[in-house]
Amino acid sequence: MKYVFGPVTSRRLGKSLGIDPVPLKTCNWNCVYCQLGRTRPLTNVRREYVPCQEIIAEVQQVLAVHQAGAIDWVTFVGSGEPTLHSRLGWLIRQVKDMTTLPVAVITNGALLYLLEVRQQLTAADAVLPTLDAGSPRLYRKINRPWPVPTFERMIDGFVSFRKEFMGKLWVEVMLVNGLNDTQEALMDIATVVQSIQPDRVHINLPMRPPAEAWVQPPDREGVLRAIAILGENAGVVPPAQGRFDFSGHESINEAIVAILTRHPMHEEELIAALEDWAPGEAHRILDRLRAGGQVQVVERSGKRFWSVAAARYADSLSPFERRGA
Repeated sequence: MKYVFGPVTSRRLGKSLGIDPVPLKTCNWNCVYCQLGRTRPLTNVRREYVPCQEIIAEVQQVLAVHQAGAIDWVTFVGSGEPTLHSRLGWLIRQVKDMTTLPVAVITNGALLYLLEVRQQLTAADAVLPTLDAGSPRLYRKINRPWPVPTFERMIDGFVSFRKEFMGKLWVEVMLVNGLNDTQEALMDIATVVQSIQPDRVHINLPMRPPAEAWVQPPDREGVLRAIAILGENAGVVPPAQGRFDFSGHESINEAIVAILTRHPMHEEELIAALEDWAPGEAHRILDRLRAGGQVQVVERSGKRFWSVAAARYADSLSPFERRGA
């Protein structure tokens, strides 16, 4: 499988079958907290990054081998920004034609100001755009975006999409200690949320390895402050529970790389999942993949996480890349 992964245990969507329509890391943002590392280079070009027919063939194959109840959602998400795929709407409709499972799209929302993007996303059952800042200054500091979709243009897109979209709109706010967890920053976000009128506000915490080593989750006071300010439909997304599904791949090695490309994992979590599929072999498999240059270990706050070797984190960059950050 090149483009379909999981089902993975999602903190918001239960057992989610992931569809990744862009290569690592095709994105128009370079968020300081991104678990997939830094975006180098940024891109804002919409095109058919991966073949649509190949994606649909993989979805059909995976759906055919999973029993009812094994998957809760089919989710477009992965190695970058899914709305950069120019035929995302066609892909969503094709998936809707082959299953009764609801379809979600996790997006940064930067391109919602484009009518064609909004029209493509209306085919989904749920759209989860990101809103980490209520001001242009923090937007640039946290999300480090491609400059053309300005903050004001992005918010206008959110508001327009809310008026047009009949499905569930769940806004995602990633809290970063010292940046957007202050009362002023949260009040600014709350003002924007009020103008958008989403169905829910998901408060997320950076629990996986962030692109920048200095990124930390807020303290308990910051979390409580966010819940109080962001409104009655806001809540903290709890940690995901459950094992990862490594089936559907030709080898366990391929399955591990497929998951880690889109979803870096804490070492204990990864080893526990591997023990279900290859008892007693977890450490040997990971050591072999690391020696072969396919995966890497990223340490954050004394914890070890596994990601793919191609992901660029601040402490895994060359001196030249660090100077250019």
